[in-house]
Amino acid sequence: MGKPIITGKNVGIGKQNYASLRENECFYVDKTSFIKEWWDSKDDVTLITRPRRFGKTLNMSMLNCFFSNQYAGRGDLFEGMSVWQDEEYRKLQGTYPVIFLSFADVKQNNYIDAVAKVKNIIVDVYAQYEKLYLGDGMTPLQKQQYYSVNSEMSDVTAQDSLKMLASHLSNYYGKNVIILLDEYDTPMQEAYIHGYWDEFTSFLRSMFNSTFKTNPYLERAVMTGITRVSKESMFSDLNNLNVVTTTSDEYSTSFGFTEDEVFASLDKFGLSDRKEQVKQWYDGFTFGSQKDIYNPWSIINYLDKKQLKPYWASTSSNGLVSKLLQTASSDMKLHMEELLNGGSIVVNFDEQIVFNQLDSNESAVWSLLVAGGYLKVDEVEYRGETLEPWYHVSITNVETKSMYYSMFKGWFGRTNANYNEFVRALMKGSLKEMNIFMNHVAAATFSFFDTGTHPSEISQPEKFYHGFVLGLISELRDTYEIKSNRESGYGRYDVMLIPLDLRDSRLNAIVLEFKVHEADEEKTLSDTAQAALKQIEDKNYDAELTARGIGAERIKHYGFAFEGKKVLIME
Repeated sequence: MGKPIITGKNVGIGKQNYASLRENECFYVDKTSFIKEWWDSKDDVTLITRPRRFGKTLNMSMLNCFFSNQYAGRGDLFEGMSVWQDEEYRKLQGTYPVIFLSFADVKQNNYIDAVAKVKNIIVDVYAQYEKLYLGDGMTPLQKQQYYSVNSEMSDVTAQDSLKMLASHLSNYYGKNVIILLDEYDTPMQEAYIHGYWDEFTSFLRSMFNSTFKTNPYLERAVMTGITRVSKESMFSDLNNLNVVTTTSDEYSTSFGFTEDEVFASLDKFGLSDRKEQVKQWYDGFTFGSQKDIYNPWSIINYLDKKQLKPYWASTSSNGLVSKLLQTASSDMKLHMEELLNGGSIVVNFDEQIVFNQLDSNESAVWSLLVAGGYLKVDEVEYRGETLEPWYHVSITNVETKSMYYSMFKGWFGRTNANYNEFVRALMKGSLKEMNIFMNHVAAATFSFFDTGTHPSEISQPEKFYHGFVLGLISELRDTYEIKSNRESGYGRYDVMLIPLDLRDSRLNAIVLEFKVHEADEEKTLSDTAQAALKQIEDKNYDAELTARGIGAERIKHYGFAFEGKKVLIME
């Protein structure tokens, strides 16, 4: 790959219109090689999934500006870019009718409003061609069909509308149509969250079949989104679809910035000395075999504000991810702890996301986390005769880790209790304060955790207590190594806090053991807490701490007893 082409020194935050960005001489990293790679592929319909804020909309706008006959004669938008160096591609610019639409704003909380929103988007697309229909080039029937597309049209008319528009444009211009659909899956995520998944996907499935499969007026099409929605639920009829996910090698440098592009941008803005800091914060995304991809939203914001902040991680509520992690099983919470401690885990999942399986199939959750950019794939290992893919994944970078911490803290933000007070009480060893704050937080918080989805696991406090405690003590990671469910002595402890600086005598090591009150085994909650403490002693959980040279006088034991929303802590 040659030297990156970077133009403009004025940073335009949030600019997603390619023509406007170029006309205003805003900062731009040349991604026009995407045009050639896509066109040379000759694929009929291409679906490309990338995390949010990775330049999907800008690249779709770029395709529109390059191919659409509405931009005929606008070669100036591509002068100096890599695509313009090819004479054959210069001849292609502005020569096709293009239908360009986005579902980014379809975020309604019910089926009727969501379908109405889709219809309004289609009406807006039709409005772009009003002058064409009012002229002499269209037949009376075509004009009648044009006016039948309105906000009150039937679902069937809406489902056929893009195919109908393509037929009119193809007949008028004598050339088949390119269709660009941005953020195709945004309404599907909303349909899943708000409980109208089945009926809405049925509506879209028919629209997609008409638009992309049985459409003889279609030249090429591109769809972009965050997730690869399962073929069974959405694309069952599209056998002409090429799906490009974050693990595919196709278009691996077309979305997001490569390290060469980031470093060249920092040089251009006089920030050459910040490269290592920027790399630690914003590097880490992997597309196919291409590593060291940076999210462009954070880089652009950093170039503008020159401050290290979680720009990308702050652009979404991450509500779906939070819900799924909060109600996850004990195994998944332990995997998350491993990841937050800087480790890597190996998981198996299908890259096709079946949204209605997210509640019951945790492999679908891993798929969502990878597709969303919350985890990166370090390696893909193929096992067995069927070459089943197993993914080695880790947290993407510092910015993404900060998102997880904020998420966990947010779980406890619904209560008036300041959970930081619990951490302070733990650090100074105030049992009374720990009990007061833990009970206050637990009373207001436990109702937000799924404690009954898997009844067979109720007796395992890790079901949600690991997630609960992880949120409470996550801020201690700067001073403590936090471990859980690890072997030490003759068993596996629940949580252990080990001072990162073993020489600092002010920091005690801490062992936490949780027990759910079993009425047939213990008479009182106090008996349960005592049983937890006895387990720490009997299993010699201190062995790991002693091996590190920490004396018994610096090791604190706490037994946590839980009964519903009641908590008792003893030492």
